[in-house]
Amino acid sequence: MKELYNQKLHEYSNMSENFNIVSGWTNQIKNGQQPSSIDLQEHLTSVHNHNAGFTEAVAWNCRDISGKNSYELLADIIDPSCHFNVLDLACGSGVLLDHCNLRFGSKLMLSGIDMNDAELNLARKRLAHTDTKLHRGMAQDLGFIADSTVDVILCHWALTLMDPVVPVFVSVERVLREGGVFAALVDGDPNTAPGYLEINNIIYKYVQREYPDYGAVELGDPRIRTMEGLNELAMHTFNGPDITITPGLVSLNAVPEILARQVAGFFYASFVLSEIGHSKMIDDLENYFFSQLNNGLSCFVMPVNRLTVKKE
Repeated sequence: MKELYNQKLHEYSNMSENFNIVSGWTNQIKNGQQPSSIDLQEHLTSVHNHNAGFTEAVAWNCRDISGKNSYELLADIIDPSCHFNVLDLACGSGVLLDHCNLRFGSKLMLSGIDMNDAELNLARKRLAHTDTKLHRGMAQDLGFIADSTVDVILCHWALTLMDPVVPVFVSVERVLREGGVFAALVDGDPNTAPGYLEINNIIYKYVQREYPDYGAVELGDPRIRTMEGLNELAMHTFNGPDITITPGLVSLNAVPEILARQVAGFFYASFVLSEIGHSKMIDDLENYFFSQLNNGLSCFVMPVNRLTVKKE
């Protein structure tokens, strides 16, 4: 069975090679200091510069009980009978925009914004055959968009990392038209996903050997990680909004070696590990997934929340 796994492994050999990321943010953590929002932005830029498109492999293949992935769950918000102008906030490598193009075609005017050039380069290649407009910028500053002109704003697994996040909500509220919708997919309650905490603990065990204070400081605003916090942020920014927060689970099945690398590549913490630490973490993850084998495959389950805010 090992030979079969190794045969398939080469397809994913580049997924976790660009680790050992050192930045001002990691230096602050190592020194027991509080990083700034600028430190976080620079750290995220470094991670994505070295690993552009890394979220795709897990996010696209993780499916909920109905068979939909997280991109499809967000795109479900779009109603082409009344929505036309759609913005992807922190569009990354353009996967969600590409899906919307394929699903809705010329019925929509699509655009995306991201702060990372490496991700935008991938998006431009992916979307070269479309009329999608791409912009380099920050979600906190959508000054290039006029007030009340956007029908739908989507944000796929990026709101969790935005700091400060309140200006993001303010910008979104400003550019959405009346009746417009903001939908974001974010981390859900880890206690609801079987095995998630065990996997998280394996990764953080190795990270905290090198960065003891890693985890003491959240990546982004911790309110995004709870339903109560999401509701508070939306209520604070929008005037009498219609808010829905839908919890769910998405899962990925694969052979242990492949799954270990894919899962590690979805946790930002794994990118700061040294080569030795990363190798040991992967071995530990593989052993965990081997212990969970079912018909030759192991399963990774992620908790998600889909926030939907309709501007009244």
